[in-house]
Amino acid sequence: MGTCKPVATPVDTKSKLSADSGPPVPDATLYRSLAGALQYLTFTGPDISYAVQQICVFMHDPREEHLNALMRILRYVQGTIDHGLHLYPSAPRRLITYTDANWGGCPDTRRSTSGYCCFLNLISWSSKRQPTLS
Repeated sequence: MGTCKPVATPVDTKSKLSADSGPPVPDATLYRSLAGALQYLTFTGPDISYAVQQICVFMHDPREEHLNALMRILRYVQGTIDHGLHLYPSAPRRLITYTDANWGGCPDTRRSTSGYCCFLNLISWSSKRQPTLS
């Protein structure tokens, strides 16, 4: 991956992953290992949280399209390797929170994915699939 062509975003917005996206991957253990490593990276890279959450949904039965999405995240990470979180001391002014949801975005289960970011500098973020239908 060291010589790969970087991409500008971690997710392809034109496609949606589903449970039957092509043939199974030849090595599901490698897929799970890479997905786990990306989960670890989300602690210091909140910009990939949503993308990693999306590929981790399919760890039980990864397909070629899921692997392609995982590789796209790796290409994004390669292109942003010198980026990082910079926290500077500042007088607390106000707490700002952003939220978003995709309202039934999973084509298989019709469950929503929601996420949030809380800023006083960045203090908390999350992206997860909702356990119930809305």
